[in-house]
Amino acid sequence: NFMTRLQEINPDIVVCTHFLPAELLSREISQGSWEKPTYVQVTDFDIHTMWLHEHMTGYFAATDEVAFKLADRGIPDYSIRATGIPIMPVFSEARDRAACAAEVGVDPKKQTFLMMSGGFGVGGIDSLAERLLKIPGDFQIIALAGKNETLLASLTAIAGKFPGRLFPMGFTRTIERVMACADLAITKPGGLTTSECLAVGLPMLVVSPIPGQEERNADFLLENGAAMKAYDPAALEFRVRSIIREPGRLTAMRENAKKLGKPNAARDMLNAILGK
Repeated sequence: NFMTRLQEINPDIVVCTHFLPAELLSREISQGSWEKPTYVQVTDFDIHTMWLHEHMTGYFAATDEVAFKLADRGIPDYSIRATGIPIMPVFSEARDRAACAAEVGVDPKKQTFLMMSGGFGVGGIDSLAERLLKIPGDFQIIALAGKNETLLASLTAIAGKFPGRLFPMGFTRTIERVMACADLAITKPGGLTTSECLAVGLPMLVVSPIPGQEERNADFLLENGAAMKAYDPAALEFRVRSIIREPGRLTAMRENAKKLGKPNAARDMLNAILGK
């Protein structure tokens, strides 16, 4: 039971990074059974009604636009701050590409694409990686299988056909070091993954965003020049081919990503709560 567990923890302050606990706590506050300060951290680059609840102490938004939309929906201005989406502090640290590449086993001088997520709406990461590796060019791919052993085995088999070009990886706790090896992330546009990429200045090629929040996240990235979008395998291949032909496009996208990044969002949120 959520409330039983919360009472056991007995926190001084609660920050909800999902709308469901915010909804539950809003009800508890209205009934007088919860009195601790309770904040909401919106973890996407847009807002929908499920995030909006009465009795919240304050709201933290990903961007000024999300903050503006919260106010437009009736949340008091004074309780809203645009601090960004909180991510781990490691994403605020500069990393040496050569050192990180040595750990992963890739060539730091080659153009490198990082494929994240076990499955895309347009097909499995393994079939897409194999399709991209058939494109002429001197590039390499790091493909993350997470905890999916079947996918990892499939990627490993494909890697055997393309020696020194495909580097499958299982679950990692040091994704920030893997990102430091990459020039482009091919990924689903979830709020946290997107924020991590932006924090390290890693451009994205977002694949088949789910209608709703992911699609709006993708729109935010595209509007600000930090990403490209592909809805099917052909579009994905076309865009990768264009990047290989025009490497300067990634340079501009990287600069745009870095401008959008908020690596200190978690610290800024906590400082705001604690009045520092």
